[in-house]
Amino acid sequence: MIRKAVALTVATAAGALAFSGVASADIIGTPPPCVRAGDVSGADFDVKLCGVSDVDQFRAGLENNGNAYCGPTSLYNVLHYWGHVKGAPVGWLTTKVKNLDPKDPADYNVITNSIGRIGVDAKYDGKTTMGNLQTAWNIATKPARDAGWKTEVANISSNSSPDFSGDLAKKLNEGPVQLVYGRYSAGPQAGSLQRGGGHIVTVVAAKGSFNGSTVQLKLSDPGRADDHGDAGYLSTQSAYQLLDVTLTKRAINEYVPVADNEDTAVDESLQRGTYRTVTRWELTGPQYIGTTRQMVETFNWFTMDAPGGYQGH
Repeated sequence: MIRKAVALTVATAAGALAFSGVASADIIGTPPPCVRAGDVSGADFDVKLCGVSDVDQFRAGLENNGNAYCGPTSLYNVLHYWGHVKGAPVGWLTTKVKNLDPKDPADYNVITNSIGRIGVDAKYDGKTTMGNLQTAWNIATKPARDAGWKTEVANISSNSSPDFSGDLAKKLNEGPVQLVYGRYSAGPQAGSLQRGGGHIVTVVAAKGSFNGSTVQLKLSDPGRADDHGDAGYLSTQSAYQLLDVTLTKRAINEYVPVADNEDTAVDESLQRGTYRTVTRWELTGPQYIGTTRQMVETFNWFTMDAPGGYQGH
């Protein structure tokens, strides 16, 4: 699903925006030092979370070594935050996320099994959808609701939100969001684009302006690890990293082919597709250079209220 990642440069790339903050923290799940930022007032926003894990999707024990497990793995990163930072009892039966350390080799197999469980709950069939990942979230957070927590999950589309990046910043200030981008290449008509698969990541930080046309993000990407392809990479957790990307608002002419209905004798995929103008946010960055264009389409957001008071910050 992902080509081998370019090695991460520890220093911030030249020209990247710095993320300011209001308090320091050194929490399991984030490369230290981490400074929490939560400014969503005024014309600009600056949000950064601490304590979000960066778990690898490529693991022995998952179908095709986890090649298409970006959805379940990025959701595990979200659950890690709520379990470790906010103390929510999220998990499955006796397995609770807050008791697991992705950096501890002793927990590696249990975390692999947990990602597999998320895949089952999200009806993994070689891919996962954002709607089914919401279902997996509801299943993993049921122990918290049974203990008096309140949970919420929903999706925001780039094509319907008047201020997509501003909405992302506000929801990120409550907890990590799960963002999906499609890989687009040239469509049949000149200037058109056609989707050919996608990828799901966890957003950790956002900096920009409300009603703006660009935004700077930091991502935990489950498919891009420095040790990808190295000996033992399928049985060990890679070093955590945060990847810097820029999203730029685009209006694109998208070609949508007709999908074949396997229940009919006719091959509907031979029919002419349709074109539509949609709003997408093009994702660019040093680790995201290839033959396709990455276009962000939607994100899932999640919140949890602890018994007796809100714990989103």
